[in-house]
Amino acid sequence: MEFYLAILLFTATASITPGPNNIMIMASGVNFGIQKSLPHLFGICLGFPIMVIAIGLGFSAVFQAYPLLHEAIKVIGIIYLLYLAWQIATAQSAEINANFTKPLSFKQAVLFQWVNPKAWVMATGAISAYTSTDVAMLGQILFIAFAFSITAGISVGIWLVFGAGLKRYLDDPLHYRVFNIVMAMLLVGSMSPVIRDLVEYYLV
Repeated sequence: MEFYLAILLFTATASITPGPNNIMIMASGVNFGIQKSLPHLFGICLGFPIMVIAIGLGFSAVFQAYPLLHEAIKVIGIIYLLYLAWQIATAQSAEINANFTKPLSFKQAVLFQWVNPKAWVMATGAISAYTSTDVAMLGQILFIAFAFSITAGISVGIWLVFGAGLKRYLDDPLHYRVFNIVMAMLLVGSMSPVIRDLVEYYLV
């Protein structure tokens, strides 16, 4: 029981802290509301546990054999997140231009986990810290994935509701623009550890 509680605590703590998923879902809540952002939310809840299972069942071995592939995914992830940050920063109020951008779809949110630096850290950290070769690995991995599906759903849902709740206070186009710019900056900031590691590894 202590083992399961430890995993639930880890997944809850890791899921609730700011990161690309939470920042993007909060911005989506502000820009599009809860209902239109639900596919994004469900995509996170399914996509990340799938990633955990894939890594736990040996996908990480592929990256150990081909480290450049892992580095390439990191770079692609950073570029994609920078693009999303720009989209958020330049988004206009829905009343001004409803077609300027659109929330992530379910499929996009599922696939996004594979280029999300925080998702990689959370998944690999959980697998390495909370699995043991003394016990059947599959059961441990499936429970970790299940724990993430529950805690991520709750945590990301909180960020979405909070974002949607802010919408009423952001009717002023200037306030709306400032909020989106701040969210974009936070999204870029959430990538800073990965960017710093890449710079130090290749340029220093």
